[in-house]
Amino acid sequence: MRIRIVDAFTDRPFAGNPAGVVVLDRFPSDEWMSQVAAEVNLSETAFVHPLDDGEADYALRWFTPAVEVALCGHATLATAHVLAVDGTVSFATRSGVLTATAGPDGSYTLDFPTAPLTPLAPDAKLLDVLGAAPVSVHHTGPNTDDVLLELADETAVRNLTPDLATLATYDQRGVIVTARADDPGAGYDFVSRFFGAAAGVGEDPVTGSAHTALAPFWSARLGGRTELVGYQASRRGGLVQVSLRGDRTLLTGKAVTVIDGTLHA
Repeated sequence: MRIRIVDAFTDRPFAGNPAGVVVLDRFPSDEWMSQVAAEVNLSETAFVHPLDDGEADYALRWFTPAVEVALCGHATLATAHVLAVDGTVSFATRSGVLTATAGPDGSYTLDFPTAPLTPLAPDAKLLDVLGAAPVSVHHTGPNTDDVLLELADETAVRNLTPDLATLATYDQRGVIVTARADDPGAGYDFVSRFFGAAAGVGEDPVTGSAHTALAPFWSARLGGRTELVGYQASRRGGLVQVSLRGDRTLLTGKAVTVIDGTLHA
C-alpha cells in the first residue's frame, strides 16, 4: 500500500507542516488507521477513498498519533496535492463537505467552515502553564474546540515556552496563541502558534484549521479586511493565505511531496 509524506503550506521541502496521506479503496478499521498514524508519528495522517454515492468525490478522515480529529487543514491540502487535483474536488468529512481547488500557480484553496468565537474569562492555571498574560481569550468551535489567546505582540508569541505535559491534561483540542505582526511590511498580517498536546501533538508546525478562527478574529481587528496572511511561527514555519467569506473561510497554500513509499501492514 502506497503512503506519501507531504509538506503542506510551503513551496519547499522540510518546511511547513508534514502530513501522511494514504489513498484507499475503503476505510479499514479505526484501530488500523490509528496504528498507522501512530507509526507515521506526524501531527496528522489523512486517509481518503473515492465515493460513488454523490455526496462528495472522496471520504476523508484525519488521525493524530493519539486521536481522530474533526477538522485538519494541512492534511487536506496534502491530500489534494497527492490526488493531483485539477479543478475542484470535494471531501465528505466529520465537519461536512469540504472542497479543494487547484490554482494556476500550484497552490490549493480549501473551503472550510469559519470557526465561531466565544469570549472566555482567563483561566489562571492555563495562563500559568503558558507563562503569558493575554490581551483577550476566546473559545473556537464546534469543529476545532480550541482556546485562542491574543498576546501583546509578535515577540511574546515567538518566545512562548509552555509546559506541554500540563497542556496535555486540558480537554480542548489545542491552544492557539496569536498577535498582530510587528512589521507591516513582513509579508504577513498576524502570527500564531498552535499547541495540541491534548490531541497528541506538542507544537503543530502549521495549523490550517486554526486559521478558520484566526481569520474572523483578525478581520475584526484589522479594519474588517477579509483577505489576510498569517505566519505560523513554529520552528518549521509556514504562511497561510486566508479569505473570510462569512460562515466559510478559504485557506490557500502549496505543498511538496518529500517521501513516497510503501506501507507493509
